[in-house]
Amino acid sequence: MTDKIVNSLRESKTARWTALILVAFTMLTGYFIADVMSPLKPLVEAELKWSSTEYGIFTGAYGWINVFCLMLIIGGIILDVAGIRFTCMLSASIMLIGTAIKYWAISTPALNNYVINFLFWPMRGQVFWASIGFAIFGVGVEMAGITVSKTIVKWFKGKEMALAMGLEMATARLGSALALMVSPVIAKSMGGVSKPILFGLMLLCIGFITFFIYIFMDKRLDESEGITKENKPESEFKFKSIGRILSNKAWWYIAIMCVLFYSAVFSFLKYASDLMVNKFNVDPSIAGVIPGILPFGTILLTPIFGNIYDRIGKGVTIMVIGAFLITFVHLIFSIPGLHSVVVAIILVILLGIGFSLVPSAMWPSVAKIIPESELGTAYALIFWIQNWGLMGVPMLIGWVLDKYCITTGQVMRDGVLVNSYDYTLPMLIFAGLSAISIIFAFLLLAENKKKKYSLQLPNIEEKIKEKEAND
Repeated sequence: MTDKIVNSLRESKTARWTALILVAFTMLTGYFIADVMSPLKPLVEAELKWSSTEYGIFTGAYGWINVFCLMLIIGGIILDVAGIRFTCMLSASIMLIGTAIKYWAISTPALNNYVINFLFWPMRGQVFWASIGFAIFGVGVEMAGITVSKTIVKWFKGKEMALAMGLEMATARLGSALALMVSPVIAKSMGGVSKPILFGLMLLCIGFITFFIYIFMDKRLDESEGITKENKPESEFKFKSIGRILSNKAWWYIAIMCVLFYSAVFSFLKYASDLMVNKFNVDPSIAGVIPGILPFGTILLTPIFGNIYDRIGKGVTIMVIGAFLITFVHLIFSIPGLHSVVVAIILVILLGIGFSLVPSAMWPSVAKIIPESELGTAYALIFWIQNWGLMGVPMLIGWVLDKYCITTGQVMRDGVLVNSYDYTLPMLIFAGLSAISIIFAFLLLAENKKKKYSLQLPNIEEKIKEKEAND
């Protein structure tokens, strides 16, 4: 046992951090595509003539296949059964296919010449096909997310696991920040809202290559631990694994916190640029810069908070503080008379801190309550629940904007008259979601005390003690 630990490739800092860089870059390219349209809502309304409801449908389409076809759960099962290497290439391929369809749809105005009745819901052709492409992409990027999470556990368990997860999330958020900041510039300079998607598609091709390189490192890691194709234990999915996960109260509290938290932040980012335009009178071409501060802040803060969790502990406490901070920010954003750009920048910075706190402790905590052999399925189930929020909340916000938030009078953008919106009600919805997550954070704290999951203990110290006990 001792020789295997000493000879394992993951004992090499260079090897495990190189592996992290490779998979994290792929996630960066995926997050760029996920948010590439977020700062373009005003331009989409002017150029493509989409309504807020159509934009909300498109944005919510991200979770269609994951939610209704259970693809995330299936992806988690594939990960646990077929392994990391196969799932890496499968997820990257699906991302590429979905993005290509999305680009084709957005760049083809003629698709709007006909209407498609999708599940008795009439949709213009361009909206429908762009949504289908985004839905397919959503399958790939979420499958990649659970694969990368299990990859980090494989390389960093008992070491700097929370720090590694924090750095991976920070790198992914960099993709979101780049999308928010450069998409309007690319669209303006290259003459069309489809051009940022094309740029993202090229980035994604590079991400596919880094995933491909990683699979050779993963193979070397298995070989260094004496695991080969011939002697590798066969994985057989058992439904009782799902039963064990679903019967775990702590897992449920984390899953519900996850859907509420990400719905309050990711869905907000889809509309944040439009909020800056309508509430703070920021020019549409630079409106993505302010919300772009949020992901940039997480690049530094998420690894710092992850490192704190690794060395000091207090994982649930970190989640509670983050949830309180996010609720506070959304409540301040909802104040009708608030129009100061400086205040908006400060609030986005605070939101970035909250956005860094919760995930830095949430994802490593899952590995403390679920066996490693079932982690793929456990993460997949959480991502599936999360996708209900990522699908439903953007659609809800788009409908609310069209139904209740159009203000009197229209404004001229790019030579086209478009609606202006009052974002008070949407911000209250976001605040409500994050406020409910606080309740489940306290429930998790109580369950941790009852079951002694060690969620409040340091990661590294705990694993060192486990190793000493085993020896």
